[in-house]
Amino acid sequence: MTIKLTRHTSNPLIKPMDIKPLFTDFKVDSVFNAGVVKYDDDILLLLRVAESLKVKNSYDLSVPVIENSGKHHSLVIKTFNTKTDAEEYDFSDSRSISTKDENGNKKTKYLTSLSHLRIGRSKDGINFSIEDKAFIFPSQKYETWGIEDPRITKIGNVFYINYTGVSQYGACTVLAKTFDFKTYERLGVIFPPENKDVTIFPEKINGLYYAYHRPVPKSIGSPNIWTATSPDLINWGNHNHFMGTTDIGWESGRIGGGAPSFKTEKGWIHIYHAADKNDRYCLGAFITELDDPTKLIAKTKEPILEPEESYELKGFFDSVVFTCGLIIEGNKVKIYYGAADKYIALAEIDLQNLYKALEID
Repeated sequence: MTIKLTRHTSNPLIKPMDIKPLFTDFKVDSVFNAGVVKYDDDILLLLRVAESLKVKNSYDLSVPVIENSGKHHSLVIKTFNTKTDAEEYDFSDSRSISTKDENGNKKTKYLTSLSHLRIGRSKDGINFSIEDKAFIFPSQKYETWGIEDPRITKIGNVFYINYTGVSQYGACTVLAKTFDFKTYERLGVIFPPENKDVTIFPEKINGLYYAYHRPVPKSIGSPNIWTATSPDLINWGNHNHFMGTTDIGWESGRIGGGAPSFKTEKGWIHIYHAADKNDRYCLGAFITELDDPTKLIAKTKEPILEPEESYELKGFFDSVVFTCGLIIEGNKVKIYYGAADKYIALAEIDLQNLYKALEID
């Protein structure tokens, strides 16, 4: 029998209606893919919140972007008419506006929503109080289309936050740090486009920091998990292919890192995501050696969580379960995940059952 995560009965825990938009005439489309950490006796979620302009009539489409001028940035609204502008732009995907290059290849020109990162706090891990303001708002040239999918790794007394910056230059990974979740410092781009799903280990291993990352090749290959090492969290090298997609099944489309790895007596455990060729996203797990996270011990053959509930099947992007963070409480692994790119939900598993799912003693 395949061992699965147990969903919380209060799912979905956080919905778009629970979030106040940052700006007048905006609406919250989604709240999902949160980084997770324990801080000051709270469970803290760093939420990805996607907002867009309210629709005023059937033909006008307004999209938010960040424009930069030197050190200054500002929110700018671009407005299109889906009828008169249809010859120049493709409006068929509700998530983006596209054009075609001289070879007829589709090229994304704008996203219809803008994502930022916002803090939610909870004493019980179920009922969250969401701040009305952004904690990190896109504000540099690599973030003009938004910032997405944060992961939080605590090293010493520093909380390192890596997230995806999206712009006309592509999707890159940006690193920031905070001590108190009141202020933060951006440390810069650590993986250039297109690279995302970066997860950083919470301690040095043999004198180096380790991370999983997911480059996206365009002509040869597929989106797979790679490893990298760094002496300082900024400069990453020693890149090696770690885990690839399969020809068929739930891992046939793409795979990538999920929540940052956590340490157990049997090895480093990582909860990761995979999608099939129809973009149906599931969660799995693997375990690596403690002194060498490039050496795989075991992985789950089947998903430990797959989209089955209504809030996972229908949303901003259907049939998705996707995690950026988890916490450990006693023997319980609690995984916060994005459902259908619209909601925050929670599922959990006993560590012993996770070992069984990995088929290790």
